[in-house]
Amino acid sequence: MATTRSNSGLDVVFDAGRTFFHQKRDHLRRAQAKRRVYRTTYQELWALSDRDLSDLGIPRSNIKKLALEAAYG
Repeated sequence: MATTRSNSGLDVVFDAGRTFFHQKRDHLRRAQAKRRVYRTTYQELWALSDRDLSDLGIPRSNIKKLALEAAYG
């Protein structure tokens, strides 16, 4: 005997809740990944000496801007 599942109003609510939860979770994961790129880029550039930065043509005052561009476009 096959068991069928009806879509009661409660099932619809649970499905909507799961969809909302998964969307929020995915959004947070993407935001964390971008933040990780920002932090890594910032720390790596900040660790360079002034001479290394000048060889690359990067003033130290632009490190934050470059890290933001790398992470968020």
